[in-house]
Amino acid sequence: MQVRNTLHAYFQDLHSRYGPQKWWPAESPFEIIVGAVLVQSTRWQNAEKAIATLKTFGLLDPARILETDEETLGLAIRSSGTFRVKARRLRAVVQWFVDRGADVDRIRDLGLPRLREELLALRGIGRETADAILLYAFGLPTFVIDRYTWRVLTRHELVPEDVTYEDMKEFFEENLERDRELYNEFHAQIVKVGIEHCRSKAKCSGCPLESRLPRRDRTEALRG
Repeated sequence: MQVRNTLHAYFQDLHSRYGPQKWWPAESPFEIIVGAVLVQSTRWQNAEKAIATLKTFGLLDPARILETDEETLGLAIRSSGTFRVKARRLRAVVQWFVDRGADVDRIRDLGLPRLREELLALRGIGRETADAILLYAFGLPTFVIDRYTWRVLTRHELVPEDVTYEDMKEFFEENLERDRELYNEFHAQIVKVGIEHCRSKAKCSGCPLESRLPRRDRTEALRG
C-alpha cells in the first residue's frame, strides 16, 4: 500500500505541474506504430520530421511502405538517424501489422501477452518499443519503461540501479490500477519531467519531484 500511495503521489505532483500531456501525438494508430520505431535512440523531434516526410510523399501507409525499397524508405526517414537500420525495422513491423489484417481492433483482440511476444520476436523491436506500440497504438494496459523512468526511480531510490526492464515494469503494474489511461498519462508525465529535469546530469532545482528526493540528494541539489 505504501508503494502504491507513493506512486500516486508522484503522479499527482507531475500532473499538477504539467497538466494532461495528450500523448502520443499522432493522427492514427498506424502513425503511432511508425513513430515508435522511428523514435528509437533519437529525440521525438527527429522522428516527427521523418513522419512528416513520409506524409509528404504519401508513404505513411502500410501498402506503400512495403512496396517501397529499403533504400528509398531510408532516405525518407533520414532525419530519425540510423535510417537504413530503421527502414528494415519499420518494414518488419509493418509486415507484421499487415499479416495480422491491418485492423487495430481485431489485432487488439488477440490479447496483450500474445501480441507482446510477437512484437518482441521481430528483429530490432525491444521491450520499450513493443510496449509503446501496445499501449499507445492498441490501447492495451502495459507500462512503458524508458531512460527517464529509470533515472527518476533510481535517483529517488524507489528501485535499485541494476533493476531490469521487466522488474521496473512489474513495479508499476503491481502497484497501480491496471488502467491504460493511467499508464499512458503517467509515462507521458515522466517523459516530460525527464526532458526538463531528470537529464543525464540531473537538474533538480525547481523539479516538481524535488521535495521527494532522498534527504541526502535533496541537500546536494539545493547546494547545486
